[in-house]
Amino acid sequence: MDPYQKLADAIVLQAVKDYRQDLRRMKNRPSNINKGKVKEDERFFRSSWFKSLTKVDGNYLIEKLREECL
Repeated sequence: MDPYQKLADAIVLQAVKDYRQDLRRMKNRPSNINKGKVKEDERFFRSSWFKSLTKVDGNYLIEKLREECL
């Protein structure tokens, strides 16, 4: 596998882990800080940079992770 693709995959996987964690924090402690982190994560999943890293639809990913965590 191309090392650049490995890096891109690692970035996306870390973003998913962070988003899951932030969603769970927001569910357990709904503060402005936690809501802000979730919104920041969602901006990343909708960004052109995310689209350049993967072919996964960012909105679909957000929807599925929200179903899983909330």
